[in-house]
Amino acid sequence: MSRDSEEISPRLYQALVLTFQLHGRAARKQSAVPYLAHLLSVCALVQQDGGDEDEAIAALLHDALEDKPQEINRQDIHSLFGAKVLALIEIATDTPPDYQGGNKPPWRQRKENYLERIRHTPPAMLRVTIADKIDNARAILADYRQLGDRLWNRFNAGKSDQLWYYRSALAAFEAASASGPLLDELSRLVSLLLDEVRGAT
Repeated sequence: MSRDSEEISPRLYQALVLTFQLHGRAARKQSAVPYLAHLLSVCALVQQDGGDEDEAIAALLHDALEDKPQEINRQDIHSLFGAKVLALIEIATDTPPDYQGGNKPPWRQRKENYLERIRHTPPAMLRVTIADKIDNARAILADYRQLGDRLWNRFNAGKSDQLWYYRSALAAFEAASASGPLLDELSRLVSLLLDEVRGAT
């Protein structure tokens, strides 16, 4: 998509159609919010930060290998959108490369493996996964303000684990030498969330 165009490219449109096919009926956990809202928000964050078309497509599909491995696999993504898009999605994915559906490995193990990989990822490849964390942190903060500690019942891991994860993700991005407005926004959101949770205890 060119900066002066009012139409997205056929390739990005193809990714949007695929995203709707994969996730169009899903809602966020215990919420009426369509899951598509998250994927579109991550895509918008990436594009507003100057991300290219590959990054925008990866933002739309960043959860596909985790959540829809029986409907799409790495070979499909590579064939449709190329090596860079696949690499960006793999960076944002916390399930093992051989995951094909069913029970996922334990939550803490998946998150620790993801964080270790992030620490060694070139910062230029982190825009999509940072944007993902921003949108998730925004949703958690907004829901926490409405629900308080009842919010944590939605997740596979409770309050202390969730707070650990967002602090650790921020530290991992910093260890990878990431910088810029998206990381600044994530840092702001994590600080706000930690302050509000502490203030309520």
